[in-house]
Amino acid sequence: MNDHTETIDRLAQRLEDLERRVDVLEHPLAARWPRPTSEPETTPAPGAPAAAAFSAGGVIAVLGRAMLGIAGAYLLRALAEGSSLPRVAVAWAGIIYAFLWLGWAARARGESQLISTVYACTSALILAPMLWELTLRFRLLPASITAAVLVAFALAAFGLAWKRQQLPALRVAVLTAAGLAVALALASHDLLPFTTGLLALVTVVEFAPWRDRIVEIRLLAALAADAVIWVLIFVYFSPQNAHSDYPLLSHAALIAPGITLFVISAISMAWLTVARGRTITIFETLQTTIAFLLASVCVADFEPTTCLMILGVLCFVLSAACYLALFLLFAHRAEPRNFTVFAAWGAAVLVCGCLLTLPAAWTAACLSAAAVAATLLGRQRGWVSFELYSVFFLLAAAAVSGLFSFLGHALVGIPPGAPATAAWLVAGSALLCYAAARPSAGESWKLQTLHLIFAAGALGATSAFLVQALVSLTALKVIPGAHHLAFIRTFTLCAAALALVFGGAHWRRLELTRLGYATLALVAVKLVAEDLRHGHLAYIAGSIFLFALTLIAAPRLARARQKA
Repeated sequence: MNDHTETIDRLAQRLEDLERRVDVLEHPLAARWPRPTSEPETTPAPGAPAAAAFSAGGVIAVLGRAMLGIAGAYLLRALAEGSSLPRVAVAWAGIIYAFLWLGWAARARGESQLISTVYACTSALILAPMLWELTLRFRLLPASITAAVLVAFALAAFGLAWKRQQLPALRVAVLTAAGLAVALALASHDLLPFTTGLLALVTVVEFAPWRDRIVEIRLLAALAADAVIWVLIFVYFSPQNAHSDYPLLSHAALIAPGITLFVISAISMAWLTVARGRTITIFETLQTTIAFLLASVCVADFEPTTCLMILGVLCFVLSAACYLALFLLFAHRAEPRNFTVFAAWGAAVLVCGCLLTLPAAWTAACLSAAAVAATLLGRQRGWVSFELYSVFFLLAAAAVSGLFSFLGHALVGIPPGAPATAAWLVAGSALLCYAAARPSAGESWKLQTLHLIFAAGALGATSAFLVQALVSLTALKVIPGAHHLAFIRTFTLCAAALALVFGGAHWRRLELTRLGYATLALVAVKLVAEDLRHGHLAYIAGSIFLFALTLIAAPRLARARQKA
């Protein structure tokens, strides 16, 4: 019996030894570190409420220091009014005092960002009312000195932020400088100094080394400069008696701000996109466009006789630069936004250059050639946007050549006579663009829409020329009346509808078929609006007969060609 007991005890010890070894193998650190017998209870840290109270107390203390700073500003103002000290000296002491608070805001490097923001707001609250009174009420500081102080305030914030990376102080300083510059420019009626200061601020912001981290500051500075330049144009372009309380400015002083803003925006955009290969942002696209428009308006308003030709030549240069960057850089990179933006800018400034420098006939010819070239290039490389720009070129050429006016008179009013050569050229270009834009299977709705626009332009021009030719032939026998014109237009549109349906079925061009049936709907409206109101009974019967025959023949022509 004792032997069995000893055997059981030895087996139990061996089992315990085996469990311990298995535990060591599964958890190697278990053999080195003793395991606690019980889980320690987690109790809240005794210092947590104290830390929260300290944080709240710290915020209250910071606000208290800020109020002391504002109290010091009021003390300086009291000294300026009640003491015998020179006001100019006290004013500069107040300005230096505001700059000191900005420096204290930038020194809060390891502390909370809230402290930096509060101190920077204190600096702004000290400086803004002081400059307002010194400039407008006491007249101690001229507008040029005030603008320089605002620029220096923003530059000081830039220098301190660059060294200590304090962006909250920088945001507050730039907001104060830009907003106060706009307000003082409007209130003092002295626009040029504050415009110059804002342009300097825009230059610093655009070429800062860490400009990508201050997008909102760039936006704010650019909007402030845009607003002041627009006010400058609006005020000085109005009649003389409307701005008699504003200082007189030369034409060069009126043109310079808009051109300077455009140069800054263009250089910044070109440096980022062309030199560094960055994708252009929506803000940069809009700002460069706005700056170009402001510069163009400045030149057109204040120097229309001598500078418009220079502006037109500059547009040609900018268009060539855009297309050069487009083909050499952006056509081979995965940057669709850069490609789209530069292509749109190139097309827009090309049209502006033609309108500003060339006569109407040469403008129509140049834009027609550009439309054909854009269509061929877009079709060859698969660039849908270029076919869109060809439509834009054709519309501009048609407006300049008088084709739109000729179409309106020929199809609705009284035919004006033979069209100009430029109108024939634009119509031929529309036909060439439609012929060059060959359809492909499964093309997108965008391409189908563009092809439909090309076909509609060619149809309208051809119909107008045919109406004019038939009216001229009729005039050899009789004087054309309203019923003659109505019948000729009905005949022309019915013939065009049949030709479109036939051509759409023959060449498998769906847009021609759609346009043919749309022309039939137009004839139906025309019968009610023109033929029945102004036509002779015999000519009314003839128009209805032609329309009925067209309705019968059009589907049969389409089916016959499809079967063939």
